[in-house]
Amino acid sequence: MRTGAGRTDTGRNDFSPVRGPARPFSASPNPSTMNAPALALLLTLATPADTGRAPVDTLGTISSRLAAPLALQITEDTTVRRRHKAIEVSDWYARRLRIHRIGAYAMIPLFAFQAAAGNELYQKGSGADDWAKTGHRVGATGLATVFGVNTVTGLWNLWDSRAVPQGRTKRTLHTLLMLASDAGFTYAGVHLSEKAENDAGARSEHRKLAYASIGTALVGTGMMIIWRKD
Repeated sequence: MRTGAGRTDTGRNDFSPVRGPARPFSASPNPSTMNAPALALLLTLATPADTGRAPVDTLGTISSRLAAPLALQITEDTTVRRRHKAIEVSDWYARRLRIHRIGAYAMIPLFAFQAAAGNELYQKGSGADDWAKTGHRVGATGLATVFGVNTVTGLWNLWDSRAVPQGRTKRTLHTLLMLASDAGFTYAGVHLSEKAENDAGARSEHRKLAYASIGTALVGTGMMIIWRKD
């Protein structure tokens, strides 16, 4: 602004910025710029997450998954089951059954020995070896003893377990087979044994009936062994 001729006012305008002396360039970082990432991270963690929609979806999914098992539990709990009636047997039932099983296993070697001695007597008659003559009589006595004990224990246990429905048909069938074998051995030993020594026809009938009785007893014993493992 001119104030006179040939003069220029070097005074500054009141609205012009005040310029200070120039500062030298510094390479040190600005503290505000350095802490900007940390401040942004803190603001992000401090800001509450938007949980407006996630809980609704999550609860809806959980409720839909729990609906089916809950219905199944209600249906299963309403099922009425019939309770089995307890049936007691005497204390001697197990003891007689143990004796009966021992006798059943003892029959098998006796059957094998009687078959060998009887075959010797059948082929040679009165000329058979002494072991066959004596052994056949001893074997017959042993079989009579075993069958007598097993008949008593078997019938006793059959009567003692008459109220037990489980396995009743099996026990009855086993008893009938063993009684049929008893009858066959009794008839072959008492009625045909003496005739078989001098009569070939009686000897053949004795042999057939003895083998039939052995087969019947083995079938009855084998059935109970198989059914015991089931």
